[in-house]
Amino acid sequence: MNRAAVYVLVAVLALVAGGLAAWWHLRASAGDLRADAAFWNTTLPDADGRSHPLSAWRGKTLVVNFWATWCPPCRAEIPDFVALRAQYRGRDVEFIGLAIDDAQRVAAFAREMAVPYPLLVADATGHALAERLGNPSGALPYTVVIDRSGRVVLRHLGRLPREALAAALAKALAQ
Repeated sequence: MNRAAVYVLVAVLALVAGGLAAWWHLRASAGDLRADAAFWNTTLPDADGRSHPLSAWRGKTLVVNFWATWCPPCRAEIPDFVALRAQYRGRDVEFIGLAIDDAQRVAAFAREMAVPYPLLVADATGHALAERLGNPSGALPYTVVIDRSGRVVLRHLGRLPREALAAALAKALAQ
């Protein structure tokens, strides 16, 4: 085996090991993770520049989705979020999209897709919040379900299947 092949093999093995470590970390129980004061004390603008304190949603079951308009899996899961938001309407559940993106692109996307829930522009603050909520990689999409008491009941890196989100919402509402 030549030297270049050995380097490629080592690089592939390191990549696989890193991916498995990240997967294992995110599969760990989310129940020990809470939305802390830094999360609740954060205020972010929407695409029109109006400020929204995250504390306005304290006491509700929250689906917090870190996303971007340039991220295909992010865009693909939003129709499911819209449908589930309608399904859980009136049950103290709110969806919040924290865009790691530009305000103009977020505004255009919100109009195009008729997103009925708040889309806030998070920029670098979004990466810090995602890390505090269990996503040290900063990869997107990343979704967290927070129950009424502020406990994280689900954290998911990658496109979140509708069934998994519905199950997490049912669990959060049953507590």
